[in-house]
Amino acid sequence: MEIRNSERKLPISLENLDLNTNRGPKKKIPISAYLSSSGISAFKSGPPSLVSLCLGVVGRHLEEIIPCLADISVIFPADIKMSIAAIAKRRKLLDDDLIISLADSSWEILDVSGSDVSNSGLAKVAEICKSLRAVDISRCNKITSMGVSELVQHCRSLETLRCGGCPSSESTARRSLSMFKPNLSNVEGETWEELDTTEIGHGGQSLRWLVWPRIDKASLEMLSMECPRIVVNPKPSLLTYSLNEAPREALPDVALDEPFVKDIDPETWVVRGFVQNPTSASLSLNSNELPIAEKFRLAFAERDARLAPKRAKNARQHQRRAERNWMMSSDEAKAMVFASKATRSLHKS
Repeated sequence: MEIRNSERKLPISLENLDLNTNRGPKKKIPISAYLSSSGISAFKSGPPSLVSLCLGVVGRHLEEIIPCLADISVIFPADIKMSIAAIAKRRKLLDDDLIISLADSSWEILDVSGSDVSNSGLAKVAEICKSLRAVDISRCNKITSMGVSELVQHCRSLETLRCGGCPSSESTARRSLSMFKPNLSNVEGETWEELDTTEIGHGGQSLRWLVWPRIDKASLEMLSMECPRIVVNPKPSLLTYSLNEAPREALPDVALDEPFVKDIDPETWVVRGFVQNPTSASLSLNSNELPIAEKFRLAFAERDARLAPKRAKNARQHQRRAERNWMMSSDEAKAMVFASKATRSLHKS
């Protein structure tokens, strides 16, 4: 590319163009640095905020803070509590005590997917957070239909539920479907307008979106027949906005709590060498959790120990060969060897 001047031509390349002043060559900066994903994101989002940096530090040392978290979390804003819960979930530290200590009455979403939260923890959080609109309980082995019942009883505004993902959660989802079906056996009134929702349901009549990726055919047919208001596994709409368009919380490929950790360094929840469960007595010795340098050191030590006997044998052979070569090198050496053998024979006799 050339820039024409009244006096001469100035050759300017993209490799040394000053992108800050746009006034010609100043400092060579590879254009690939600006076209990389990190460079583009830096231009768009800018540096992380001080709050995000602080949350990153808290997240890296979360297991040390957990014992006193119930006492200090009362001064945190609701969004900060949600961010800490999201970090704890990603660090596999989220359980009943932790989520209860962080629960805030203003929360509208709850993401405990893949955590150790159980029925009692979910029931207590649902009792505190009555305004929940979207809840993700997928891959939770300790949550059963009893926990889902407590959830729908306390949270009458629940619109989106995520479930499934593991055998236990799949079973919980199947057993919970009856809570969302209308019960028309003992109702009074001549028209639908006269019916009270508390009389035809079990408290789960506000549900509109069910995210269950591996829903079985029988459950899907039952929902379509008896609960046509519930949309199962909605897809994002490519058309203009409509009343039936699925909200962000109902899209399966979007983490429910992602907005609360989007500005936090992902290294926060991949800290090496931490104890995932603070109550466990010992650190797991799984080699997959070791740093790569430690894996190399252990592999070298194992190989060194395996080859030690062979090295010792080679050393003995080398010594005997050296002695034999020395003995054959001169008559004086031969005489010394024979004299030594004769002396040993005399001592034995």
